[in-house]
Amino acid sequence: MPVFKLPLSGDVVQSIYPSFFSPAGGQFGLINITVGQSSAPEVEKDVLSDVAGYGKQIGRVADALLAVIEHLEVHDGRGLEQDKAIIAFKELMHSVAAVKERHGRTASRPKRR
Repeated sequence: MPVFKLPLSGDVVQSIYPSFFSPAGGQFGLINITVGQSSAPEVEKDVLSDVAGYGKQIGRVADALLAVIEHLEVHDGRGLEQDKAIIAFKELMHSVAAVKERHGRTASRPKRR
């Protein structure tokens, strides 16, 4: 189905940082979103703009956790494959991988046993 856009109706991109009301040039508008308190808002802002957004950070941590879980399942017979939290995490990773693949992105997918 084609997408129709009126003039000046393109995508709106707005950075959401935890330091909206900082005296060094915060963002003011009809709607302001505060994402929580940070002990170092300038560091958090720089990480988000220069390194990686929250999604990429969480994705990398999830990929690493999946690698650790699968290593432990192979080398350590503690029955991790029966743990409800591990099962739920793997189901989440399969769902995320399906969405990523639908968008042509590479994805870490748990091994099916």
